[in-house]
Amino acid sequence: MSASHTPPAAAAPDEDAPTLLVKIFGKDRPGITAGLFDTLATFSVDVIDIEQVVTRGRIVLCALVTAPARRDATEGDLRATVHTWAESLRLQAEIISGRGDNRPRGLGRSHVTVLGNPLTAESTAAIAARITGTGGNIDRISRLAKYPVTAVEFAVSGAETEPLRTALATEAAALGVDVAVVASGLHRRAQRLVVMDVDSTLIQDEVIELFAAHADCEDKVAEVTAAAMRGELDFEQSLHARVRLLAGLDASVIDKVRSEVRLTPGARTLIRTLKRLGYQVGVVSGGFTQVTDDLQERLGLDFASANTLEIVDGKLTGRVVGEVVDRAGKARLLRRFAEQAGVPLSQTVAIGDGANDLDMLNAAGLGVAFNAKPVVREAAHTAVNVPFLDTVLYLLGITRDEVEAADTHVG
Repeated sequence: MSASHTPPAAAAPDEDAPTLLVKIFGKDRPGITAGLFDTLATFSVDVIDIEQVVTRGRIVLCALVTAPARRDATEGDLRATVHTWAESLRLQAEIISGRGDNRPRGLGRSHVTVLGNPLTAESTAAIAARITGTGGNIDRISRLAKYPVTAVEFAVSGAETEPLRTALATEAAALGVDVAVVASGLHRRAQRLVVMDVDSTLIQDEVIELFAAHADCEDKVAEVTAAAMRGELDFEQSLHARVRLLAGLDASVIDKVRSEVRLTPGARTLIRTLKRLGYQVGVVSGGFTQVTDDLQERLGLDFASANTLEIVDGKLTGRVVGEVVDRAGKARLLRRFAEQAGVPLSQTVAIGDGANDLDMLNAAGLGVAFNAKPVVREAAHTAVNVPFLDTVLYLLGITRDEVEAADTHVG
């Protein structure tokens, strides 16, 4: 039996060794990256780092490489060869001498996602200044989407996530943009359960108000609903009060209400994309299973829970049966769904708009207030104030291009 050989571990880069930062600018075209590294290869250099960005057809390509290893070649030879190659392609080249690798990134790393409609230079400057003011350094910026909103992501180091989130929340409110701050790490990509509220979140409507329209008691129900969502009334008491107003309504109204429900713009895209990425998706609602069960079937949701209207002899009795899904119930269901999905609570995302969503939002790894009441925006981890539910994808680091590519390749 032959002895096995373990390859030697790679040596750590010498921080005092001379290095060269090669920067290329100009009009983008196929073959630039290959051409640069073909040119550098003749000097037997090692690649330490690469960055490339293309914006409106203009390329910025940076390569950090070791000094020439060939004994018959000098740094001056490399500089002259790279400049000649660049000029042949009508590109500009800049070569900067230094030592070692990039400086280490500071402790405390976060992703800061900024959503604007539009995203102005003023708001971008203010966000960047506030990041700096917290001791953070912006290591990288990339655009996630250009529509339906402009979404950009800052990779930040040197500042702890929670203080950074607090500082930027204040700035965002003043600027009228949405800012989400999440800690960097593998867990960001591992969030595998998203649970959302239904009324005024997944759908544009308040379901009980749709029922009330058929019972000619819209104004009374809407008044109680508004007070409950502002946190002024106990949800369970308000639920029973509103449902009593529906007593005697024919059960055939349920099909009419289902047909009247309007999905929030971007809802289908959000769910479809999450499912393709392997996420599990659920809903919890203070509304009714007579509607959420239909939504679960139509949208392919993994979990759904809501209150159930009692029906006797084809009529609504004005009562609900079973466990009431209230503020505490929503958080309890989030935990239950996470356990059933095999997902740690820290890797869940919750989305909601009302006071009865607060416990759920705070229990989740990431709580998103979607076009929410002020009390909810202030308490949630982050807020989205544009009317497109699929913008939540950007908070997870998913780009618009990735969404559209998935739609193109999957029927």
